[in-house]
Amino acid sequence: MEYKSYSLHNFREIPQMRYLNEEQKFNIEVVGTVLPFKTNNYVLDELIDWDNFETDPSFILNFPQKEMLDKSSYKIIASLLERNASKKEVQDAVRKIRLGLNPNPAGQESNVPVFEGQKLNGIQHKYREIMLFFPTQGQTCHAYCTFCFRWPQFALNEFKFAMKEADTLVKYLKAHPEITDVLFTGGDPAIMKTRFFEAYFEALANADLPNLKNIRIGTKSLAYWPYRFTIDPDADDLLRLFRKMKRKGFNIALMAHFNHPGELKTGAVKEAVGRLISAGVQIRSQSPLLRHINANADIWAENWREQVKLGIIPYYMFIARDTGPRDYFAVTLNQAWHIFRNAYNQVSGICRTVKGPSMSCHPGKIQVVGVTEVKGQKVFVLNFLQGRNPSWVGKPFFAKYNTDAVWIDDLEPAFGETKFFFDENYYVMQA
Repeated sequence: MEYKSYSLHNFREIPQMRYLNEEQKFNIEVVGTVLPFKTNNYVLDELIDWDNFETDPSFILNFPQKEMLDKSSYKIIASLLERNASKKEVQDAVRKIRLGLNPNPAGQESNVPVFEGQKLNGIQHKYREIMLFFPTQGQTCHAYCTFCFRWPQFALNEFKFAMKEADTLVKYLKAHPEITDVLFTGGDPAIMKTRFFEAYFEALANADLPNLKNIRIGTKSLAYWPYRFTIDPDADDLLRLFRKMKRKGFNIALMAHFNHPGELKTGAVKEAVGRLISAGVQIRSQSPLLRHINANADIWAENWREQVKLGIIPYYMFIARDTGPRDYFAVTLNQAWHIFRNAYNQVSGICRTVKGPSMSCHPGKIQVVGVTEVKGQKVFVLNFLQGRNPSWVGKPFFAKYNTDAVWIDDLEPAFGETKFFFDENYYVMQA
């Protein structure tokens, strides 16, 4: 299959647009003017049930929905488009709305290191053992997810992370021998041609980096364009490169994003997964918990079972980050815990490698372990799965029970405490 993409400029040319009325098409145009929109022919032809598109999870994951903007913002953009306002007037209004959508969630800017007097905008180093690398050639995707917390990568230049210098990557790793894992991220690195992967991988393999054990690739390509690993012109070259890196002693791990079990059921994705595993690639899966998409324990249980059947390791259930259209997708922390627990109870131990529900917030990855009663007070039990300070990891702490809380910022310490145990240390680190 030849890849064909659609964006806001040509979405009305999508053959399946015949299923939508003019109001629905206009809604896509309004919201897509603010939030990035991109889809492709595989998603359109293989994943979306067009007879029931309004509630289809893959449709909602790809096509901007009216409710993803607040009523005021929607009205502003709709009015501008209806009266054919100037490009500058639209851009100014769009920028103002975008900057109000928290384009820097979880303090991503503070994860960018300064090295040899230079700010490395293509690197993030938040946790001791893992470094994120944003290759310049991988800063787009085969299709955009409407919930994506990295939407500013595609919409706001000042929030873009990217780097193409492999030598800077190697220098930084040599200066930080505590790093065992490099995560190629984006965008979606799997959109890169194999020759770019090869240049970066060869630089890592040829450097003297004894502590570097794992090369991870964060990608949605298995769900949105599995042909990247099967019939793309350089797919075989990419698999050969993975095998070569394995022989050199590196573990190659694909951090795959599967938001719904429907993304696992095509012949193309099954073939791609099989080829990757045969090449020695480890595949782990993760997804946020999303209202309108997968906020149901049965869906998660089915997702994990299907993944394990294919040889994929369930890894994370995340809480949707506090950015972009988060209000459209958000579930409460209490609901998230119940969904996780009820899904976890349905599956065998081989599926229970999954961790969550987890918030990737400023201090680190905070897991909602559960709800309980201590000293007559109902509380959330929380735990760091990752922390800016590694000593925080694995140390349970408590927050007042709040049925409306959807993020760590909504929680207060329990038992009369004024701060969480990590707050003072965290504030000093930020200062």
